[in-house]
Amino acid sequence: MCIRMECVRSVFLMMCVFLWSSAHSAQSVYPRIRLSHKELWELNRTWVFQGPGPSLQTQTMMLDEAHERLYVGAKNTLYSLSLERVNHQHREIDWASSESQVEDCLMKGKEKPECANYIKVLQQFNATHLLACGTGAFNPLCVTIRVGHAGQARQFELEEQSVESGRGRCPYDHNSPVTSTLDRGELYIGLYTDYWENDAAMCRLNNQSYTRTERDNRQQLNEPKFIGSVVIPDNDDRDDDKVYFFFTERGMDAEGVNKAVYTRVGRVCANDQGGQRMLVNRWSSFLKTRLICSVAGSNGIDTHFDKLEDVFVLKNKDEKNPEIFGLFSTTSAVFQGYAVCVYHMNVVRAAFNSQFAHREKPEHHWTPYKGRVPYPRPGSCASKMNGGGFSGSKEFPDEVLRFVRSHPVMSSPVLPLHKKPVLLQTEPGGRRLTQIAVDRVQAQDGHYHVLYIGRDDSVVLKVISIYNKDTDTIEEVLLEELQVFKVPVPITEIIISAKRQQLYVGSEVGVAQVRLHQCELYGSECADCCLARDPYCAWDGLTCSRYYPVGVYTKSRRFRRQDVRHGNAVQLCNGLQIDGQR
Repeated sequence: MCIRMECVRSVFLMMCVFLWSSAHSAQSVYPRIRLSHKELWELNRTWVFQGPGPSLQTQTMMLDEAHERLYVGAKNTLYSLSLERVNHQHREIDWASSESQVEDCLMKGKEKPECANYIKVLQQFNATHLLACGTGAFNPLCVTIRVGHAGQARQFELEEQSVESGRGRCPYDHNSPVTSTLDRGELYIGLYTDYWENDAAMCRLNNQSYTRTERDNRQQLNEPKFIGSVVIPDNDDRDDDKVYFFFTERGMDAEGVNKAVYTRVGRVCANDQGGQRMLVNRWSSFLKTRLICSVAGSNGIDTHFDKLEDVFVLKNKDEKNPEIFGLFSTTSAVFQGYAVCVYHMNVVRAAFNSQFAHREKPEHHWTPYKGRVPYPRPGSCASKMNGGGFSGSKEFPDEVLRFVRSHPVMSSPVLPLHKKPVLLQTEPGGRRLTQIAVDRVQAQDGHYHVLYIGRDDSVVLKVISIYNKDTDTIEEVLLEELQVFKVPVPITEIIISAKRQQLYVGSEVGVAQVRLHQCELYGSECADCCLARDPYCAWDGLTCSRYYPVGVYTKSRRFRRQDVRHGNAVQLCNGLQIDGQR
């Protein structure tokens, strides 16, 4: 029997869900198409690479469209897979821990499986090389991999002379969370830097410098779990570029005791070199704020989805304004649910340009800071866009550095688009949602975001959400439920190739390649095709086939019928003859 407060909270949360459901349009509980692993194979829609052993132990994946390869970091091995067919003509590099490394690892009390080399970091270093870092039997190592120029004879070679320590660039433990991004030759990474996982840090590494968050500063990072990172320009001045880190961490109450989990977005200037007399080799621009994903409840109290499971940054033609999709879960012991929230960069930037948070002493609560803010504004970059008065962060006044050290938190959180989730799953049936990837698709009646969400049972869900501005409601349409692996395992990574219209899915047992759509499966009639409401598909007069925008492959496809928003098959298909003409 639950204690009284937990029972009250449980009832309240269920009320919130009821109110949310009543504010929504009717939801699509069942998928338009459900395909087992066997059916995907029989339909020639999937290919799976499993590697030579019983378990691939995939740790990270990287898409390289220029070389037409998918690079995979796994246990003791790096793989180069074909984007055309992941299970054809693969290449591999054996990079296992040496006997002496394994022996040292065992002497430290670790089990033999832990003493393998798990490749956790895989980034495009330059046009011809990759950077790979592995745990190295609890002694991290990094190396460069030669892949050659695009269009030339295919290469995939580990350069032995490049092997060096990976400390600060790769965690010791393969279960340790890590996120990394590489931009203009500089690696930005969030990880635990030490053997015991006491020192969490956000770092930048290059040949000249090593910049990071402060050690043992719980105002900056408090037991974080790193989820994602990305470099996003603010404007055309590259000196004003920002690096964003997405992570969860423990909040602290007024007594300094760890309490609830919060999702954060942290930000630093890409060109930040730290201070001259203080914050030496430490970020002089580090700020963070809370990322909110919640459902409005009665009594003005929201139900929060506080734990970020995965984040996907959807880039578009305007590189300054990508859309950010977060997959969240609840932290409640009595209520399990998942939500997807979308954030626009103008809202993120506005939060970092808002008031700073302030507290007099560690045991006090944070409140909006109303005092004088020094110049240049703490957290800003040394750039022409900020007046050009400073050539670098080392020239910033000590007053600015002292302020940013004591005020790393912003008072305003980042709120999602529509101030609500675009997708909500309150009855996951015991299944965890683990990963998200998003494709932006042009349909007859506008653009839609197609969400691919991975579960812990080898299933990938293909979902769209449709916002009704007039009623301020969101309709979720579950298009497909795809079991991409034969055995039920958690999906650990999803990558979309919009160019090839393929999905690449990682798990511990292998890497699956799945076509994004197979329109003919929706049926052989106009009504079936239109009722599917799949933005990839339209009735062309003869079959349900891939929809292309006007002017693209449409000369012989004059009678296209598609209505993703309403799925009005009666209006679309009424009177159509077998040949597709009215």
